This record gives sequence, C-alpha cells and structure tokens, in this order.
Amino acid sequence: MSTQHLNKKELSISRRVFIKTTGLSLAAMALTGCQPSLAKPSSKKPNIIFIFADDWGYGDLSCHGSDFVKTPNLDRMAKEGIDYQNFTVNNPVCSPSRTAVMTGQFPARHCVHRHFATIGHHQKNQMPDWLDPDAPMLPKMFKESGYVTSHFGKWHLTSRNVDDAPLPPAYGYDEYGAFNVPGVQIKTAETCPLTVDFINRHKGRPFFINVWLHETHVPHYPQKEFMEQFAHLDEQKQVYAAVVAEADAGVGSILSALKKHGIDKNTLVVFSSDNGPEWTGKASQKKKGDAATGGGLGKYYSVGTTGGLKGRKRSLFAGGIRMPFIARWPDVVPAGKIDKKSVITAVDLLPTFMEIIDHKLPNSYKPDGLSILAALKGQPFKRTKAIFWEWNGFRTRGDFWPHLGIRHGKWKLVLNQKLKRTELYDIEVTRHEKITS
Repeated sequence: MSTQHLNKKELSISRRVFIKTTGLSLAAMALTGCQPSLAKPSSKKPNIIFIFADDWGYGDLSCHGSDFVKTPNLDRMAKEGIDYQNFTVNNPVCSPSRTAVMTGQFPARHCVHRHFATIGHHQKNQMPDWLDPDAPMLPKMFKESGYVTSHFGKWHLTSRNVDDAPLPPAYGYDEYGAFNVPGVQIKTAETCPLTVDFINRHKGRPFFINVWLHETHVPHYPQKEFMEQFAHLDEQKQVYAAVVAEADAGVGSILSALKKHGIDKNTLVVFSSDNGPEWTGKASQKKKGDAATGGGLGKYYSVGTTGGLKGRKRSLFAGGIRMPFIARWPDVVPAGKIDKKSVITAVDLLPTFMEIIDHKLPNSYKPDGLSILAALKGQPFKRTKAIFWEWNGFRTRGDFWPHLGIRHGKWKLVLNQKLKRTELYDIEVTRHEKITS
C-alpha cells in the first residue's frame, strides 16, 4: 500500500517502525529484554529519591550565591550532605536530558534529539514519538530488586499530543501522577504532596521515587503565600523567587516525611535540574499558556541565574548543562562537604543507583556512565569515560552555536560542523567557559 492511502495514525506508526528498523534509533542497540523478577523486598535496602527540577539554574540557590532567591531546605540538604559543583546533564533541554537519567545512556543513542512535542516536530527531527519503554530502564531495574516505584511530576518522555504513547507504568512505575503525559494531567502543585503520601503508605519497604518538579519552567504559578514573602523585590524577581520558594518548601516536606517515619538515614535524596535557566523574555511575554498545565505567567519572569557560567538553556556551554547536584544520605554521604573535583554527569545515576542496591546490570547493557558511589561517600573519584553532548537545536548565533560537545579529562571541545567552528576549553582553568584576552 502506498503512503498516500495511509491515514495520519498509520503514517505515525509506520514512521516509528521505520526509525526502529533502519537504525535511526540507536536505542535498538541497547535493548535488554528484562523480565520482572520475583525478588522479595528487604527493609534493609536503602530508599532512593531523585528530585529533578526544570530550568533551574546553577545560581538559583542561596548556597550558590543568589542575592534574591531563598532555598533554606536545599541549603540544609547541602549542609547535611555534599554539594557537587562539577556535575553536568547530557543535553540542554528537557526530554533528552531526562532520557539520559532513565537509561544511563546518552540520549542520541535513542534518537531523542530535542523535546517531545508534536508528531510533525518528531518527524522533522528524526525522533521517535516517545522514549522506547523496552530500552534499558532505571525503574524496571529497581522493580527487579524488589523496590516499589513511583513517578510524580513532569513526564515529557513523550507528549500529551501523542494519544497512543505508553504511560509511566510501561517504564516500570507502580504508581504515578504526572503532567506532560498523555491522558490525565495532575496540577503542578500536587507533585510533592503526592510524593509525601507515597512515602507515608510505603515507609515499610524499599522505594524509588522520581520527583520531577515543574519549577522553574514556564508557565509560572506563584502562590500567594510566597508572593507575600518576596513583596520587597521587583515584579520579575518576586515571581521567580516565589516559585523557587514553593519548590524548596516541597523538598522540605519530603525531608520531613522521611524524618517523621525514621527512615531518613536509610534514604538517599538527590536534587538536580534538567538544564539551565530559561532566557528572560520581553515585557510582552508576561502571560503563558500550556496545554498540559494551564495558563500562567510567562518568560518575562524567568530571571534565573547561572552563577556566572556562560550560556543558558539550549546551550552546550556550562550555563546550559552544569547544574546543581546535591546528595544527602546521613551516615553515608559526609555532611557539609563541597566537591569541586569529581567530574560526574547524568548518565552516571543509573549505574550508581544499581551499585547502591547491589543490582547486577544486564550483560547486554552498555552504560555510558560510571558508578559514582565513591564520590557519594566522599572518596576520591576519577572519571575514566568521556562525556558526550548533542544539541540538535535551531539556532547558530550567540551561545546556541555548538551542536556537539565532548569532555575528556580537563578538556572540553565544542563544535558546529556546519559553521566549521570549534572551541577547546581547559575546564580546570576556565570553569565558566569564558574566553579572556
């Protein structure tokens, strides 16, 4: 049958099959075919909670020097754990960055080059319509070790525009409440309350929770109590500080729930962000609507900071990919340390979490990351694998121009083959990746 006789849905399915069978999707190289195990849960196994913020800049923490946001709970996490200041994500936008966390592999392997949106967008960028749930998957590995798993908050491993996309249970989650997901959307403010409820109900067995916050992505939804707290600031900073404070309070509620049930010492909590801060919009961009989360305030209020790092969201320079990374695990992660030396990245999370719970990785699985358990324990950690970045974006000017990047040792190379432009940085000398004369 010729393609002109296929309807829209058939065309979409046909395209997905083509991508998978012709090798455009590198995920096919790493399928594990894992089957659920009958492993019995053990209360001695540590719980793990991964908190992933959205568009939250490196400088958007009090402890990272912000002069207007207040993050007392995240600051407390840093004082009670380690603040890693040499951590990068593997893409400067949402969906591919999250793909790296879920699979422990660079998102280009799975052809997730940009954010998931419409079918037409995916076709243009040679992407699948969702992350393949048969790829190596972090929550499935937790389930095989007897963990109860959940996902609360942003999803965006597909789009709500793709009606037939698989839901989070297909990826290994026992429970979920999400937005940017097909079907029912939760309100962004429900993310942390749902997490606390899950902890209350599953405190007696090992659990893994993804807490993917909405903040500080647009639309902004500042709550009255936090707006009043920052009434002394100008209009833009007041809104931004309010949404940061809401997220920080949510983190505090999670830490309090762990303490209440006496399981905080048996729980590793990690906080990070998927990419750098959004570029601040013009005054005409005060309002913003979103099909998944509703109407709110727009990019005019996106005044997040990178802490002086070059670039922002959508850039392969440090401001777009170097993110906060704070780990707290009493009696395991040393308290009050700042680690500037350990070179760690998002694809390291899967092999690290699996070593922590003593889960053997499938023989067919080829991780792009390394276990950083030594670094979590405050011990010396030396990276032996290169870090790769891809940005298949739409701009070539300003700080958007690099489309590929690689770091090996102290050297970071960024390039754009079309522009025939290349820059090499000694990160130990120029951490901010700014050229000085």
